[in-house]
Amino acid sequence: MSCHEGPVAATSTVHSRRIALLGNPNAGKSTLFNALSGLNVKVANYPGVTVSKTVGSVKVMGQSLVVEDLPGCYSLEAISPDEEVVTASLDSTGPERPDALLVVMDATSLERSLGLLAQAEHLGLPVLAVLTFSDELIRRQGSVDPVKLSAAIGVPVMVVTGGNRVQLNDLKHALADVAHWTRPVIPAPADDGPQLRAWIVSVLQAADYRSAAVDDRTRRLDAVLLHPVLGTAIFVATMIVFFQVIFVVAAPIQDIIGSGVAWLAAVVKSHISVGWLASMLADGVISGAGSVLVFLPQIGLLFAMIALLESSGYLARVAFLMDRVMGYVGLEGRAFVAMLSALACAVPGIMSTRTLPSSRDRIATMMTAPLMTCSARLPVYTLLIAMLVPAEAHIGFLRLQGLVMFAMYLLGVAATMGAAWVFKRIFGAKGAALPFYMEMPSYRVPHISEILRAIWDACLGFVRRVGGIILILSLALWALLSLPVISAEQLNAAGVDTSDQVAVATYQIDHSAAATLGRAVQPVVEPLGFDWRITVGLLGAMGAREVFVATLGQISSAEDPENPQANLAEMTWLSGPHEGQKLFTPPVIAALLVYFAFALQCTSTIAVLRKESGSWKWPALAFGYMTALAWIAAFVTKTLVGLLTG
Repeated sequence: MSCHEGPVAATSTVHSRRIALLGNPNAGKSTLFNALSGLNVKVANYPGVTVSKTVGSVKVMGQSLVVEDLPGCYSLEAISPDEEVVTASLDSTGPERPDALLVVMDATSLERSLGLLAQAEHLGLPVLAVLTFSDELIRRQGSVDPVKLSAAIGVPVMVVTGGNRVQLNDLKHALADVAHWTRPVIPAPADDGPQLRAWIVSVLQAADYRSAAVDDRTRRLDAVLLHPVLGTAIFVATMIVFFQVIFVVAAPIQDIIGSGVAWLAAVVKSHISVGWLASMLADGVISGAGSVLVFLPQIGLLFAMIALLESSGYLARVAFLMDRVMGYVGLEGRAFVAMLSALACAVPGIMSTRTLPSSRDRIATMMTAPLMTCSARLPVYTLLIAMLVPAEAHIGFLRLQGLVMFAMYLLGVAATMGAAWVFKRIFGAKGAALPFYMEMPSYRVPHISEILRAIWDACLGFVRRVGGIILILSLALWALLSLPVISAEQLNAAGVDTSDQVAVATYQIDHSAAATLGRAVQPVVEPLGFDWRITVGLLGAMGAREVFVATLGQISSAEDPENPQANLAEMTWLSGPHEGQKLFTPPVIAALLVYFAFALQCTSTIAVLRKESGSWKWPALAFGYMTALAWIAAFVTKTLVGLLTG
């Protein structure tokens, strides 16, 4: 699944019973949904992960049931777009209205869950309560009697703990027998007031509920990790280790993949006699898409580390730590949760803004989240950093390449905060800021299956992306580089030695349709030190940032099939006042890094911005200001690095 794709919705019929999962954030809804439907919805140990309705299906006793995972909410009185998704689904009068509800209740915070259950009982739908995290409740010296709880609330209660197939099968059989679900004789009080609170207290007493003791492990860890100074230092150190691992561990695997890609391209060229076909397969497909595929190990490691931090509950603490920083720019900690989602991809980051109750905060976060360093930038950063910093360079025991990568991610965070501050000042925020509240989940040991699933999904999505839009753009680029075909007579007239493959390829590329297109745009970016080849890469990156790597891979492979990687570092200006001078100098590489840090080069992000904002005004503004910011920042960077390096 790509980072721009959501779960595949089930095809339902009018006769399929619809069962919706309702519950507080982080109560285990998505985990239960995955277990029932077999779909792989993102699960993380912090609130606000599910921001839209997800639909799947389950077959039980010959019946095909439609199940819906609704966004987490604390109340059916919506104050944010994700909660509006919940109320709209439950208030629907058409075929999309659920036939029954599964109210997922966290046993460790049962009091809060009962408030939502009370509201659900007034919808007129059959209700079944699913009690999750009962094992966690017991571990923390708490207890509850499910049978007595069911009698107190008037609806059936079933206990489901992670990995218990017997409990899950019992739940599936219960879903097939909705007609026999009990209903409360007297529903709970409807209004949030003294009567409701009294009802909750009476239910807890009747169910012999003993609340979970404060988790000593969580308390001790939070004393350190939530400390304003020490906690921030640990977070920074964690991120440094994060990027050291990405470079050190991935490097040997990348070398193997790179060697395999080069070998395969050479085999294709040696065994296919049709020149244009060999070139298309070797240069267009293998060298183009293959040059991006080399970064698969880093993508897998990136998502493994993110999944590890999410599942453990640590990212929720990071959001809490960042609340004070977010306050300086006029936003709240929930906005940083959306920005954290953008580390994987800007698309889910923008969609996560639905959890924000303030429309101004949503706009400010949506307009700045694409500045966070997403996974699509990783191949570009890795390529450029490897060209800029020698692999053997260290600062103490830390690898300099990893530190530069960490600096690029810090730059993304700083840019996001700065842009958010500007947007909040421009569009203003009338009235007092809304208070930030966020549940701190208990720390949990991540399941290896969750980590492996995150790696698999990320790698599979990346491969599909390489085999989809990146491959299409790579073939289009190959065609632009190969046309118009230069005849032998033209080569001889130009004084090119037709027996020199490198000379022929260089002349062909320099007189191709891609060169014509690149030179038309080159004057805009030439002050940044970019020639037409880099310009073509920037244009191709509009569809997908990784295409920039594919562009350079194709060009370098065509100009020097024997050693494309070395040729990339030795590329020179082919014409103009800089002819013969090295193209990829330290100032130019640094400018490229900064340009990619700021530029909005992702059509999927633009499309989601349009959908979430409801207007083309905002994506147009985002593209405009980020492109201008990228150009200015790249120019300043090139100038400063040029002065420092002489």
